[in-house]
Amino acid sequence: MTDSESPPPISLTTFACFFDVDGTLAGIEEKPEWVSIPDEIKQALCDGFTATNGALALVSGRSLAELDRLSAPFHGPAAGVHGAERRDGQGQIHRTELSPALAAKLQRELTQAIAHLPGCHVEAKGMAFALHYREAQHYQKNILTVAESFVTRYPELALQPGKCVVELKPQGVSKGEAIKVFMDEAPFAGRTPLFIGDDLTDEAGFIQVNALQGISIKVGPGNTAAHYHLKDVAAVHHWILSLVKQQENYSIKTKVSSGEDL
Repeated sequence: MTDSESPPPISLTTFACFFDVDGTLAGIEEKPEWVSIPDEIKQALCDGFTATNGALALVSGRSLAELDRLSAPFHGPAAGVHGAERRDGQGQIHRTELSPALAAKLQRELTQAIAHLPGCHVEAKGMAFALHYREAQHYQKNILTVAESFVTRYPELALQPGKCVVELKPQGVSKGEAIKVFMDEAPFAGRTPLFIGDDLTDEAGFIQVNALQGISIKVGPGNTAAHYHLKDVAAVHHWILSLVKQQENYSIKTKVSSGEDL
C-alpha cells in the first residue's frame, strides 16, 4: 500500500466515480447469491449519479444482470465480468464474448476438472468462468493449478485471482481497461476518475486511475497500488453517505446564494 490515509474531500461535480460491488458496496458472503447492498447505499448511488451528471458506474466481476438486480433502482453505466460486458453512458451494451462452442466446452471441462474437490464449483458467466472455493478454502492451490492449466491450453483466456475465487476471462479484459474506455466517453471524459475496490481484481483499476491522476481507494488490508484506504465496507458506506450529503449541502448553499427556489 503506497498510502494509508483516508480519501480526501472531492466534489461530485468534477469527478467520475467507479465502484466495485462485493467487498466494497456490499459485504462478502459465504455464497455470492446472499450478497446485498443496503437501501440507503442504493439511494446514494442514484443521488451520486445525478450529482455527477451520469458519470458514475459500477465495475465488477458480476454480470450486468446481477449488478442491476443488486443495485436497483440504480440503473446506470456498468462494467460486468471485469469489463467483458459493459453498458456505456448512453445505455449501449458492449461485449467481449467467447464462441458458444468454446464456452460450452470450457464449462464441461472445468466442471469435470474440479468434480473431485467438494465445496468448489464453477460459475459460468457466458464470456468467463469463476472457480469458487470459499466453502473449501483448503483447495486453493488445487483450484489455481486447474486454472493455470486451462490458461496454458487455451491462450485466448487470462487468469484472474480474487478472494476465494479464480476466474478465467478473455484476454485483454480487465477493470482497468473498462475504466479507461469509460473515461474516453461522455459523460466521464474530462473528469477526474475515482475508483474504490477491495480485491486483486481491482488492482488494474487502481493502476489505471493512478495513471490518469485520479483517486484510488483500497478497502481492507493488503498490498495495493491504491493511494488511499478505507477500513471495511462499513467505512465505505459512511464515506459515500457523507460525500452525497456534502454535495446536497453544497447544492442548497449554491441555490440560496443565487436566489433560486429550493
